[in-house]
Amino acid sequence: MTHPTALIVRPLKASDRARWAEMWTLYLEFYDSTVAPEVYDRYFDRLLGDDPRDYTCLVAELDGRLVGLTHYLFHRHGWKIEDTCYLQDLYADPDVRGQGVGRALIEAVYAAADTAGAPSVYWMTQEFNHTARQLYDRIGTLTPFIKYARA
Repeated sequence: MTHPTALIVRPLKASDRARWAEMWTLYLEFYDSTVAPEVYDRYFDRLLGDDPRDYTCLVAELDGRLVGLTHYLFHRHGWKIEDTCYLQDLYADPDVRGQGVGRALIEAVYAAADTAGAPSVYWMTQEFNHTARQLYDRIGTLTPFIKYARA
């Protein structure tokens, strides 16, 4: 049995496009969602851009293969002076879950938020996402907020 090399978390690169799209598709499918091909193109371009209003992407690499991703965004908060950080998407390949990929990605977002002076990081998941919630319960705090959306 071979042991994996160190997990690397790094910024997204243009050469990651195909694998990023595979992982994001799997993430969306988990939540019974799809988006049009042009959304993939626009989102990927924005992830590589430098507009501070856009999301940033970090990817996790294990043995030279991308195995996870996270998308996050800094935004203003009405009750705070400093920005806050919203972690929108987090995905780890099922075959590497339990090996620290999700934790490493979240901790990398925490570090990016600290560097940006945004002490608050938050995210949402669906109630049925029990596997991810086991991790979230260890590294975050469950809040009592309930999300509503426009009807």
